[in-house]
Order: sequence, then structure tokens, then C-alpha cells
Amino acid sequence: MASCGIRAEPVAADVDERAIEAEEIRRGALPGVVARRLAAQKALAVSRRSPSRLVLGADQVLALEDRCFAKSATLVEAASRLAELAGMRHRLISACALARDGALLLEAAETAELTMRDLSKAEITAYLETVGEEVLASVGAYRVEGLGRLLFERIDGDHAVILGLPVTSLLGYLRSCGLVRFAARAR
Repeated sequence: MASCGIRAEPVAADVDERAIEAEEIRRGALPGVVARRLAAQKALAVSRRSPSRLVLGADQVLALEDRCFAKSATLVEAASRLAELAGMRHRLISACALARDGALLLEAAETAELTMRDLSKAEITAYLETVGEEVLASVGAYRVEGLGRLLFERIDGDHAVILGLPVTSLLGYLRSCGLVRFAARAR
């Protein structure tokens, strides 16, 4: 957000993401719906506690076909995730929601497609030993902005989406409302 000239203050939403995700999956929701619901619930939770403030909630899910994945809890789980993704094309779906005073103003999602190269068990082990527990902070057990880039043979999509925020959709909405624009410098 800062690179787009937008000041933001991070605030924990304190929502049970896994419970929301489990409920949506139980209802048969596709991964894009799950991502949008998580982002909306975060935005709404914080906006109810922050009167008159514009609140952005965001989330990302990994979809392999129509299955939805959350972050791995352990390195063993991360190794299993990477083995399942190896040689496959998957999607990262990043969603955002804007809310004010407990009302949603925007829900948006964008998708990037990534093709992981075939990986041996030894390569997965070496990768996880090198990067360590930082992979547990990522839904795919990798970070393409670091050594995780070595795992891929093809990446299609907006880098911001891969990092977890559908910036193009968000900025389009903010521009349409007059909330962001270029400011001429005084000479």
C-alpha cells in the first residue's frame, strides 16, 4: 500500500479464519468464494471496532483444481503440500474487502496461476531445510519473492496477487471514489 502512496495501519481482525474456511468448504464453496469471505469477515470485524474508518481486509487461498488449501501448520505438512503441488499448476486467489462502520463497500478477488516444476523428495527436504519455518507463513509453503522462485517453471499473473493483495481491483475502486490520485508537486 505504501508503494501506491496509501498510508495503512495494520490491525488484527481477531476472526477464526479456519472456522470460516471450514464452514464455507462444508457448504461447497469454491476457493474464490472462500477467499472473498475471509477478506470480508476481517474487514467487517475491524470496521465495527473502528467507527468512520475505511478498513481493508485481505486473504489468500491456494486452489488445486477446486480444492482449497490453508497454510501448513508444520514443516511436515509443508513437505506434503509441496509434494502434492510438484509438477502441477495451481492458483493463488487473493481477495480484499473494504468496509466502513460494519458495511461492505467492496469485495474483489484476482487470481494468479503457477506451475511448479517436478520436485524430488530430496529437493523438497533441501528447500525446507534452507528456508525453514518461514514457509509456514505462506499458503503454498513457498515464497516466490525468495528462494521459492526456484520451485517454479511458470508463473502467470500480477505479482501483487501472488503476494496476497488484488491491488489492481482495489486501486480501481479507490480511484473511482476519488480516494487516491496523483498529486501535482508544487514548484
